[in-house]
Amino acid sequence: MALLIRGRCPTKSIAVGIAVAGLVVLEGCTRERDELDQEVKQLCAVDGGVKVYETVSVPADYFDEYGVARFPGATPLQPYGQDYRRNWEIKYYRKGDPEMVRSHLSIVRLKDGKVLGEAIRYSRVGGDIPSWLHPSHFSCPAGAGSSDLERQVFIRRKD
Repeated sequence: MALLIRGRCPTKSIAVGIAVAGLVVLEGCTRERDELDQEVKQLCAVDGGVKVYETVSVPADYFDEYGVARFPGATPLQPYGQDYRRNWEIKYYRKGDPEMVRSHLSIVRLKDGKVLGEAIRYSRVGGDIPSWLHPSHFSCPAGAGSSDLERQVFIRRKD
């Protein structure tokens, strides 16, 4: 009887209050995530994508069955052998949850330091309601990954 307030059961009011609070939190999460996605799209439009400054003709036998050049003497740290280097830089616009980053990959010829090409990609990860699920993500532009850059810089030599 002590729980009754003016003849009502407070559990319904509590449940409605929790539901409303949950919706407010969810709306805040999705609004922030949507705003970051819009910012990612704007940054992609400014400088995202692959830019090739010079191509390199590579012997046909360097290419695997997927069309990816595999250099003799390549290692995970030097995937293009002794003549080329891969530089990868990550700039965090926002850390935490959600996270927003700029990924910049470039291929450099070592003998003269010339940048042969670069790929710039922007991403947002997270910003969801807390759960055990993998966080959502958004990135752009399409076709600006490392393999896209490699395929455009290293071309098959026509012997």
